[in-house]
Amino acid sequence: MPYKVKLKLKLTRRRSAGFTLIELLVAITILAIVAVLGWRGLDSIVRARQALNAEMAQTRGIQLAFAQMENDCAHLMDAVMLPGRSVLNAAGNKLVLIRSVFEDGQPVRYQVVAYSVVEGALGRRELPPRREITALERDWEGAVGDTDGARVITLQTGVNSIAMRTWKQGETGWRVGGNDVQNPGGQTPQNPAFPPTPAGPKTEKLSGLEVSLQVKGRDAPMIKVFLLGAS
Repeated sequence: MPYKVKLKLKLTRRRSAGFTLIELLVAITILAIVAVLGWRGLDSIVRARQALNAEMAQTRGIQLAFAQMENDCAHLMDAVMLPGRSVLNAAGNKLVLIRSVFEDGQPVRYQVVAYSVVEGALGRRELPPRREITALERDWEGAVGDTDGARVITLQTGVNSIAMRTWKQGETGWRVGGNDVQNPGGQTPQNPAFPPTPAGPKTEKLSGLEVSLQVKGRDAPMIKVFLLGAS
């Protein structure tokens, strides 16, 4: 066999025996690129899932806070029972109200409840149920002035601010804040805890409350409207 043919056969066998260094480097580079692209895609999916879970948890927390507010507003004390006084005050970053408490085997009692946003957290605190008007007035003043000492239960964190508007019967629009002062000097229903006073002029009471929470990470506030004294 000619020498040139033998040499050509040897070169062909060597080339078919394995990959060259350049071929290996190219393959490794391609695999690295694919791995980086796959890692980035997986990382973006994980981040999106975490953000979605956090948003869902935040929405669920706000919904639970609104549900508690709705329950308190539905049991709002009838303002005619406290002539010349307020049973709901929505001002600044605080909502204070007096709600009725119904328990089996117990007479109807009344309880001061306060909501406020402090250091990015929406909190609720409630004072003991009362039957005496003097104790109820003392609790009200303490809640308004933040001197009641009641334990604060955090309903939701990441709340930047709270804004409230009220709807009063006989009016045609929302008003910022507001309170529910009924019967200044007017007659109250017969109730042993709240003695009647001489008859006098009667004002229209509040019938609706709008609460707007500006939550961290959301462009638009979360808004809920409640009926007052619905139950």
